[in-house]
Amino acid sequence: MEAKRKIIFLVDDDITSLTIGKKVLAPFYDVATLNSGAVMLKMLENVIPELILLDVDMPEMDGYEAIKQLKASEKTASIPVIFLTSLNDEEMELKGLSFGATDYITKPFSPPLLLKRIELHLLIEEQKKELLFFNKNLTHMVEEKTKTVVELKNAILSTLAEVVEYRDELTGAHILRTQKYIKVLMDALKDNNIYEQEVARLDKELVLQSCQLHDVGKIAVKDSVLLKPDKLSSEEFELIKIHPAFGEKIILKLKEKTTDSDFVEYARIFAVAHHERWDGNGYPNGLKGEEIPLLGRIMAIADVYDALVTDRPYKKAFSHEKAVQIIAEGKGSHFDPALIDLFEKINYEFEKIAAGYKGETISR
Repeated sequence: MEAKRKIIFLVDDDITSLTIGKKVLAPFYDVATLNSGAVMLKMLENVIPELILLDVDMPEMDGYEAIKQLKASEKTASIPVIFLTSLNDEEMELKGLSFGATDYITKPFSPPLLLKRIELHLLIEEQKKELLFFNKNLTHMVEEKTKTVVELKNAILSTLAEVVEYRDELTGAHILRTQKYIKVLMDALKDNNIYEQEVARLDKELVLQSCQLHDVGKIAVKDSVLLKPDKLSSEEFELIKIHPAFGEKIILKLKEKTTDSDFVEYARIFAVAHHERWDGNGYPNGLKGEEIPLLGRIMAIADVYDALVTDRPYKKAFSHEKAVQIIAEGKGSHFDPALIDLFEKINYEFEKIAAGYKGETISR
């Protein structure tokens, strides 16, 4: 198949230059001979050439004004322009180059030199287009690869979290529910300018990924305790209480093998702090008030709500209304008062999420 011929505009008010130029170029290119800058600009409305040969010294609109208008349009700005001039003037050449010309050819031109210059600049343009195409595709390839890595990381996280959760008898969608509750709380914090500076420093996407590991420490708890169908004894409850600290240890091990420090730090906080209480009577560290990181205080609400509205082996699920009442009664003792005020405003969002998983069960 014959290659498509490239289009060249030859713009000059001198009929001799147009005639000679076309004779030289016509065997190799489709040549449009135009006798003024104005005619060239009009022609560009319908045809975009691969290159323009533009005379500098023309009446009415000289080459400088013509290239200025050509470069001002996004449609034509990238067309390479070679100036034609009968003067050998360094200052004039610099002026033309500053307006965006790619080269100068002195008239009367040598046909072999003219052809070689055109061939060179068309080759440069082809290479530029190939480079742009490569960069565009490389960016797309990198984005696709990054997307794949992120999806793989999320799959690994979800699977790890589910392995931990499914050691309980029937956990249902506890991880997904708490993740959705946290998203609702995070959005509401931002919308209501609560803990504004702390929220602004958090990467929401990483927060929602990392919260899946909040119960990873349950790996250390015996099956006889996790799977017990009755209420736990005080000794057994002490065994359950080791899981936040153990979860922190697991995640700190991950920190040694990754550079994703924000993600690991968020996961560590969720794991170790979600059983702390506002009044200091929580575990494992007995933190009080705002000593408890914000993510731990948020997870405390999400985790307790999910436990209340879902069946456990030793109790039936509470209604949404009862769960909201119990959580509200924990304001200032179990939970951050500012977060409870917010929760009471948006608890209907929690109800919708829980309703979407009706009939599921949850871990301890």
